[in-house]
Amino acid sequence: MKKKIVSLSKNEDFKSILIGKKISNKYLTIFFKKLSDKNTSRLNISFVAKKKLGNAVIRNRIKRRLRNIMNDALKTININLNYCYLLIARISVNNDPYEKIKMVTLEDFKKIK
Repeated sequence: MKKKIVSLSKNEDFKSILIGKKISNKYLTIFFKKLSDKNTSRLNISFVAKKKLGNAVIRNRIKRRLRNIMNDALKTININLNYCYLLIARISVNNDPYEKIKMVTLEDFKKIK
């Protein structure tokens, strides 16, 4: 069964996740925290590309790349669905090859238990 990615929508959810734990690498920063009112059968995740990364085309490309990486991650590794995630991208996501970004991101998600 395919697991669905659900985006966070409330401002208070974003604020509470930013207070939680984080893992950083060259490509992005992953914030994660358990939120009590979220559905644990779906992956609650949001992707953030700041305006200083580029125009709308570049920011959307970065978010598309991250979304595809997370779809592959759901199929290949066991992601903890009890957490809600917030991925904040850095400019190197746009410049570096997709496979390298995917490898580093999957390693970070394996660390989260």
